[in-house]
Amino acid sequence: MANRAPTRPRRGGVAIAVVLAWTALVLVAAAGGALAAPYPALPIASDRGFLGNLTAPTLAPGAGGSISFTVGDPLAAPIDGTVLTLGVYAFNGFPGNATATGSVAGTPILSNASASSTVVSVAVGTVAPGGVYRASVGVATSGTTPSGAFAVRTALSFRSNGTAYQLESRGWFNATTWAAATQLPNGSATLNLSVLGVSGVTPETAIVVAASTFPTVLTAILVVAAIFVGAGAVVYFRRGPGSSSGAR
Repeated sequence: MANRAPTRPRRGGVAIAVVLAWTALVLVAAAGGALAAPYPALPIASDRGFLGNLTAPTLAPGAGGSISFTVGDPLAAPIDGTVLTLGVYAFNGFPGNATATGSVAGTPILSNASASSTVVSVAVGTVAPGGVYRASVGVATSGTTPSGAFAVRTALSFRSNGTAYQLESRGWFNATTWAAATQLPNGSATLNLSVLGVSGVTPETAIVVAASTFPTVLTAILVVAAIFVGAGAVVYFRRGPGSSSGAR
C-alpha cells in the first residue's frame, strides 16, 4: 500500500474559524456591555436630596409661566456633568376625566436658553457637597390647550468620584416594570432600583391649565391626581430601609 502524504491543514478554514471565534467573542463582550449592571443605587438617606422644590404653574389657556426647581448635592463628594431633564408626557383632562399619554393638541411647551419643546434638558454642571443650584424652565400654552393636568416627568444624571448615576421619575417606566419594582408578591409596597435600572427615583409635577372660571377645588384635585398617579408619590415618600441590592 502506498504511503499517503500527511494531510495538511486547510489554512483558509482555520483562519475563518479563528475570525468567527473572535467575532463571537467581540459580540458577546458587546452584549455584556449592553446588559451591564444597572446604575449603582444611592443611599436612601440622600437620594431625595437631589431634586427638590419642584413647582409647576396653573395657567389659563394661552398664558405662560415657569417650572422652578433646585438641584442639590447631598453626597460627601462633588457631582459633575449634572443634567436635569423635564418632559410633558401625559394628560388628565377635565371635564370628562379624559386621559392620554404623549402629546395632545395644544400640549404646553417647555423652554430654556437653548431649546423649546415638550422635553428640555438643563445643564446644571458641578454642584459642591451641600450646595444647591436653583433654576427654572419656561412654560407656554396656546389658546387651544385643553383644561386639565399635564404630567411632567424628570430625570437627573451626574457623575461622582468617576461613577455615573441616573435618577428617573415614574413617567419613564411602563406600568409592568413599575409594578414589578414597587410591589411585593403579598401586595406590600417596595422600591427595587435594580428592576428599574436606576440609582434612585425623582419626583414629578403637573402643569394645570384652567379657564378663569375653573373651580379652585377642581384645580387642586387635578394636581394631586397627576402627581400621585404619575409619580408614584406614595412609594417615593414612604419607602423604608432597604438592601444593598437595590430593593427598598
